[in-house]
Amino acid sequence: MTSLPVLVVFAVVGSALAWKGGDLLVRASDRLGAYYGLPAIVQGAVIAAVGSSFPELSSIIIATLRYGAFDIGIGAIVGSAVFNILVIPAVSALAGENQRLASNRDLVYKEAQFYLLALAVLVLTFSLAVIYRPTNGPEQLDGVVTPALATIPLALYGLYLFMQYHDTLDHRAILTQVVNDIDPLRQWVALVVSLVVILVGAELLVRAAVGFGELFGTSTFLWGLTVVAAGTSLPDTFVSVTAARQGNATMSLANVFGSNVFALLVALPAGIFVAGGAVIAFEEVVPMMGFLTGASIVFFAVLRTEMALTRGESFVLLGTYGLFLAWLVAESFGVIQLLG
Repeated sequence: MTSLPVLVVFAVVGSALAWKGGDLLVRASDRLGAYYGLPAIVQGAVIAAVGSSFPELSSIIIATLRYGAFDIGIGAIVGSAVFNILVIPAVSALAGENQRLASNRDLVYKEAQFYLLALAVLVLTFSLAVIYRPTNGPEQLDGVVTPALATIPLALYGLYLFMQYHDTLDHRAILTQVVNDIDPLRQWVALVVSLVVILVGAELLVRAAVGFGELFGTSTFLWGLTVVAAGTSLPDTFVSVTAARQGNATMSLANVFGSNVFALLVALPAGIFVAGGAVIAFEEVVPMMGFLTGASIVFFAVLRTEMALTRGESFVLLGTYGLFLAWLVAESFGVIQLLG
């Protein structure tokens, strides 16, 4: 069994590599987006979001293939989604000009609502697994999410890309300035290098989560929610905060929504595909998805008021995340036992 100091080193180094790799990847993605003439909201919701969410994708694939621990991956994705929707917008607003992050109708009525639809479709997919592919009979709430079922969220992400594609066409029709001083080949090489760095960081984070679970005799799902989720959220934080400081509130918020949409609709199904199917413990997943849905509704509500995220509303989001941490602490000490 790996010692505690070594596991801490794995977690810290893995987080650092995930952050650095995500930084390199997002820079390359942004430059490629500018080179190909993508609008700011598409750069944030697709290019930057997919790039900064690659650690989540890597973690679930590594956890599933190398350790047979799909629950770590799903914990990382859900925990990261909670962090993204509550902490990143709040920190971005506080770091931005006048401690305020402006929104717009495209973000509220397209990105935010599509994200809520993604949550509903994912819960539906899990429900279908429990109903039609139960593992231990009707008295148990476990079910197998097959690759066939995993195509449901993937199909929804296809619709998301279709919408973004047509927004890009509309943007290019009115584009008056073309960026031609970027070497696309160099940026594609930088993107590939960054993916390698992120993979190494994700491997260390997953190894740390497995080790912590064995060392303390706790659920690996819980460690995925904390250690892996925190490490893999660093690139998303970097992207949104940097964009907010540069006055690009649209890209900052679009990255939050796009990252969560990609993680829920693509990263989770990817883990299921590489595993050939995965068992979902509904009694563990539903409380987490319920909290994520509630947190998302809070975020949607504060974002809609005055079409901006203000300083006071930022502290509301941070306080909600504090409740999430308090719940996980209670789970760790056995005060509450909803996550196994």
